[in-house]
Amino acid sequence: MAQVLAMILAGGRVGELDVLTFFRPKSVLPYGGLYRVIDFPMSNLMHSDIENVGILSQYRPFELIGHIANGEPWDMTGRHRCAVILPPFQGRGASDWYKGTADAVYQNIDFIRLNDPEIVVVLSGDHIYRMDYRKLIEFHLEKNADLTVAFTRVSPEESSRFGLASIDEEDPRGGRLTEYREKPKNSQLEWASLTIYVFRTELLIATLKENAASPSHEFGKDIIPMLMEKHRVYGYKHSGYWGYTRTIQEYYRTSMDLLGNTPKVDIRSWELRTNMADSHIRDRQPAFVGPLASLEDVFFHCGCSIRGRVARSILFPGVTVEEGAVVEDSILFFDSTVRSGAVLTHTIADTDCVISEGADIGDPGDGLTVIGMETTVPEKVRIRGGVTIHPKLKTGSFSKKEYLGGEVVQ
Repeated sequence: MAQVLAMILAGGRVGELDVLTFFRPKSVLPYGGLYRVIDFPMSNLMHSDIENVGILSQYRPFELIGHIANGEPWDMTGRHRCAVILPPFQGRGASDWYKGTADAVYQNIDFIRLNDPEIVVVLSGDHIYRMDYRKLIEFHLEKNADLTVAFTRVSPEESSRFGLASIDEEDPRGGRLTEYREKPKNSQLEWASLTIYVFRTELLIATLKENAASPSHEFGKDIIPMLMEKHRVYGYKHSGYWGYTRTIQEYYRTSMDLLGNTPKVDIRSWELRTNMADSHIRDRQPAFVGPLASLEDVFFHCGCSIRGRVARSILFPGVTVEEGAVVEDSILFFDSTVRSGAVLTHTIADTDCVISEGADIGDPGDGLTVIGMETTVPEKVRIRGGVTIHPKLKTGSFSKKEYLGGEVVQ
């Protein structure tokens, strides 16, 4: 295979994830009871034998830096292998915060030239999927393409949220892009961009330099239409599972795809890797399930202590569910605790939350309840579905005994 460098767009925060990204970039959002969202592109790269990776970071990078470490969890250490965090920087020339996805790569052209690849693969760091990038690159080379973009088919109801394309049917794997529109309304186009781009290196550098003088710096909005005018731009059709995590509802739905008799996301067969030296994971005792516990379709990991009832839920290391507590259709991040007599339904609780005795949170038929990290919900409070609770709140911050859907506690 040609010499390949990967660049992962991993440093942003999206407002739709609200309190879950107050203190972390979206790429390290916990997922699947043990992992982080960025583990999916990192594992895909490892299995595709792409071992040089630049990770573009900007928003609150500390947790991302700690998680990636030196790339060792994905075998990206050695004489010709690396995984490097690339934050914005100041040098002799003009520089600034990354102004968009294309600008983030543009500001790291020196890193690209240092690695001297034939091909640059640009990836999003916040999607849930399995892909062998070697097949995508082989397609790109066979077609003598200047740019190849990976797409997946989406329903008309959700299509307006993505960059959409029409793809020539010359090959079952994909074909020449005949039309591309960024987030159009009422479009009949059905192929949505996965934010996976394969570029000829010199063309990428030249295009980014040309785009630098423009007011907008996005691959989907600016770079793809620019290249379609004069260059060979192809679309590659991805047919497997693809989960989006841009909104809380999408994150929750994609997480629930881990459960059931035939899960849509099968982490074991995907051979997903993560950083097992992460402080949230290492040095944990084995999980404990008490004699009176009731478990039904539950993902849980090391350090969990389960003595109550848990159904259709995902528990991260260190979660405690006391005897008499009930957790259903919920996701509990690291070291959260549900006290005896508390009921938690259709809820996401971030790291180090405490649900006190007798609290009743969430409704199965309403919107998600989301609890920010390090929050203590007081005893016997009633929080209905669709309530958002800001991080780091203690019992004195709750002025009422009942909160209705749509309220924000802050």
